[in-house]
Amino acid sequence: MKSGEAQSKEQFVHEVFESIAGKYDVMNDILSLRRHKAWRAFTMKKMNMQKGDTAIDLCCGTCDWTLAMARASETGHIQGLDFSHNMLEVGRRKVEQEARQNQITLVQGNAMELPFADNSFDYATIGFGLRNVPDLRRVLLEMQRVVKPGGRVVCLELSKPTWQPFKSIYYFYFEQILPRLGKLFAKRYEQYKWLPDSLALFPGREELADIFRETGLQDVAAYSLTGGIAALHIGVKENRDV
Repeated sequence: MKSGEAQSKEQFVHEVFESIAGKYDVMNDILSLRRHKAWRAFTMKKMNMQKGDTAIDLCCGTCDWTLAMARASETGHIQGLDFSHNMLEVGRRKVEQEARQNQITLVQGNAMELPFADNSFDYATIGFGLRNVPDLRRVLLEMQRVVKPGGRVVCLELSKPTWQPFKSIYYFYFEQILPRLGKLFAKRYEQYKWLPDSLALFPGREELADIFRETGLQDVAAYSLTGGIAALHIGVKENRDV
């Protein structure tokens, strides 16, 4: 992607999330057919976080995954990062409701230029955000940079159903019905019309797994969720001491 195109996409996506922050959680239910909580529970099981583990949650949005990791870690520091001030404000209120301000730190920032030192976290996660960044390889490299050797890079993202007739039914819902629901519930049509376009340009499950490997991640695992509506990818940073 050319620099001008990347900047244009970044600006547009920022405006989208700034405008829908207050309705994001409701629309997430609609977008995922109410499956996103089950997907996140499956992801947490595969991650198998231990007490004291640390993590950075990129594109943390309203912080549902950030909080899930804080609960699993119990004592480890969890860092949430998002470029949308309005999304972070919704997330901040959730963090305060659970009284986890001492465990979770939220910062506004760019997923392609993480303001953290190398080898800082046990996990780097991104949920429903990799599809929206201008350069996904750069984000994956940054995630890999900030995790410790042997640490995990984890991506939970919408994907592309592959079997019929579910594929046709889902794409009809995604392309025709979802934008109208966005207009009805969130008073936003163009923002939700953009979502199917973003998915069309995003790699499928196996292609994304290959990109994980190309960036240097080891032991890459890819899981199809709910007929391919979503996919979970996990890769391990090389541990040079082993």
